[in-house]
Amino acid sequence: MKRFFITTSILLLTAGLCQAQEKSSPSTATNTAAIRAFIDDEAPGWRSLVAADFAKVNSADDTWSWMNGVLHCTGQPISVMRTAKEFGNFEMVVEWMHEKSAGNSGVFVWATPASIDKLTVAGKPGLPDGIEVQILDHGYTDLMKAKGAKTDWFGTDGDVFPVRVKMTPFPPLSPNGTRSFPRKLLSKGYGEWNHYYIRAINGELRLWVNGEEVSGGTAIDPARGYLCVESEGSPIQFRKLRVRELP
Repeated sequence: MKRFFITTSILLLTAGLCQAQEKSSPSTATNTAAIRAFIDDEAPGWRSLVAADFAKVNSADDTWSWMNGVLHCTGQPISVMRTAKEFGNFEMVVEWMHEKSAGNSGVFVWATPASIDKLTVAGKPGLPDGIEVQILDHGYTDLMKAKGAKTDWFGTDGDVFPVRVKMTPFPPLSPNGTRSFPRKLLSKGYGEWNHYYIRAINGELRLWVNGEEVSGGTAIDPARGYLCVESEGSPIQFRKLRVRELP
């Protein structure tokens, strides 16, 4: 009995030491440190996008307005405002808030110059070719249900999908396989601010919603173009538009 008691004590002590080592192991500490609520957009290389960084495409003169550092959009007409320059690899932060239920908007990444030129010359409502990072209020689902329309083809927590360009979406996928649906449902409803972090490198785009990665896609072609904010029928506000170009 005595020998058994000593052996058992040694085993328990060893197990306790192993657990302590696991809790303080470098890999565990690193994984924990990697989980943070928001990206550090004050690090070197980051800069704010202001009025001078954008150019008109096919919006009305009063569609977009800046007030106290906040970009306001009326939602009319359906259109975009583009950056003055094209971007290749980059990371971006944007905070947004729908003013009404069922609001619709988005950020276009790598919008093609040809499609932007076409919209600019025509001066009519429309959206460019590129990757859309969806900004959709939860009330949109109820709106579609009220109209008797299907609601399984879109999400309201950060869909990423190609518009007339190439992309292989990350799962989970929409029923037709074209959209990357978010793995987690993290978006807040209208009247509340949401935080998007977008990282686009070498033809791959990943989206974080309110601090957690949720969706994206790879094999994007083309992987260079304009960044656009979208007006799509409902008033919305944007703030803290910040970007950092990457090699």
